[in-house]
Amino acid sequence: MTKFESEVKVVPASQEAVYEKLSDLNNLEKIKDRLPEDKVKNLSFDAESLSIDVDPVGKIVLQIVEKDPCKCIKFGTTTSPLPFNLWIQIVPTADNECKMKLTIGIDINPFMKAMVQKPLQEGLEKMADMLAMIPY
Repeated sequence: MTKFESEVKVVPASQEAVYEKLSDLNNLEKIKDRLPEDKVKNLSFDAESLSIDVDPVGKIVLQIVEKDPCKCIKFGTTTSPLPFNLWIQIVPTADNECKMKLTIGIDINPFMKAMVQKPLQEGLEKMADMLAMIPY
C-alpha cells in the first residue's frame, strides 16, 4: 500500500472540539461555500458519508469506517476510480490547540503512482489546509 501524507497542521482548537466537528459530516454544511467550485462539484453528505465530483477524477464517495474517539477518523471509498482509505489523525498539543495530519492509503502500481502522485498530494494538502481553517 502506498501512503500519501499531508503536512502536519496546527489547529487553534482542542482535540475534542476538532474530533467532534469532523466526526459528524453534517458539519460540512458550514464550510461548503469555501470549496473551489472549479474543482469540486455536487457535494452531498450525511452524518457518516460524503459524495463529491472532483475534476478530472470523477465521483468519489467516502464512508466513515472507524472512529477512535478524539484521535482518529478513518474513511473508506465506496465509489472511486481508484479505491483508497483516508484517515485524519488529531493529536493534542495544548488545551486549546492540536495538530492534525491527513493520510491516504492506496493500492497502486508504480506506473499509476507516477501519474497520480502530484495531484493526489496537492489535493491532500488543500484538504488539510481547509480542515485546519474551520472555526471549531
